[in-house]
Amino acid sequence: MNIILAAGGTGGHMVPAHALAAELKARGHGVMLVTDDRGARFPGLFRDVPVHILPAGRLGGGPLGMLKALGSVMKGRRQARALYRQHRPDAVVGFGGYPAFPALLAASAAKVPTVLHEQNAVLGRVNRWLAGEAKAIATSYAEVERLKASCARKTVLVGNPVRDEVMRLGELPFPPFDDSAPLKILVTGGSQGATILGSVVPAGLGMLPASLRLRLQVVQQCRADDIEAVRARYAALNIPAELLTYIEDMPDRIGDSHLVIARAGASTIAELTAAGRPAILVPLPIATDDHQTANAREMVKVGGARMIAQSDFTPGALATQIKVIASDPQALANAAGRALSIGRPHATRDLANLVERIANRLSPGEVGPALAKPVQKGFTVGAPA
Repeated sequence: MNIILAAGGTGGHMVPAHALAAELKARGHGVMLVTDDRGARFPGLFRDVPVHILPAGRLGGGPLGMLKALGSVMKGRRQARALYRQHRPDAVVGFGGYPAFPALLAASAAKVPTVLHEQNAVLGRVNRWLAGEAKAIATSYAEVERLKASCARKTVLVGNPVRDEVMRLGELPFPPFDDSAPLKILVTGGSQGATILGSVVPAGLGMLPASLRLRLQVVQQCRADDIEAVRARYAALNIPAELLTYIEDMPDRIGDSHLVIARAGASTIAELTAAGRPAILVPLPIATDDHQTANAREMVKVGGARMIAQSDFTPGALATQIKVIASDPQALANAAGRALSIGRPHATRDLANLVERIANRLSPGEVGPALAKPVQKGFTVGAPA
């Protein structure tokens, strides 16, 4: 079958779409990505998948901005309709965000069944607008705010897809850690980085007791504008730190870490729980509907993470939390196990199963043959259009 994935904007949308693309291709299906300019530039993703770029406007910015955005959306919808006439998809899967909007609108107009995947614990705006037309809604959390009760029968809990390399981390033992071993800390602020992590984390690590501070090994993602200032802070504290603007080998970095300090984006939570890594989470306060705070609650509730609101995120508060977490090696390992206990490592497989059912015109919960009709010729891999 031919499946179109609609995603763009941030890594939170792109990473699960990439994971699903790999699974669908492994099953013999043709896969195409429809995205925006930003989505097409993500390194390391969709290397063997044809990419089609559509205009997509963010609805906001006053009346003039709204009109301009609507014009972009409608232009993208027309281009998507033309694309579907050329490459008739069996289903279109949307991963939320404004870049997915034109492709999903076009699918509904063309009577192509759609599946919406929601990464966050709060249903996003685009998914809210399109939920009524969707044939299935795949969620990452058992409880999702802003999801109407009328959609319950077509809602399926699958989790948030992660890369195979991350999934396999959960099958490996937690890295050895004791009173003399290095404490390896990974700091990541999502695909765009986070300035506050670059200012607070070095200072907080510098406040740790010497017995712990001298054992630190840090890998930190920084904004390009901040990286030299962060480098100077670590150098002044004599703390070894590897600084990067984008962490392309994230699975390896997670696997090597004992503790992660991060935002609470959906992909971050999914990867931490699939791999089994304890975390200190600092939700982005301006995230739409405060969804990052909602994302973090499940992991915090089971004891796999600690959450610090950004307004309370000071060097002293961070140092206190790290001392508590790292003071007992067994407690650190236990927190890793609790994070792993709520992971959904088979999310990619379960989402692919759901997409196959919808593409075969079955209901979300209906069981049927994997391929009810002959496999069509897959999409041709080519340069981004």
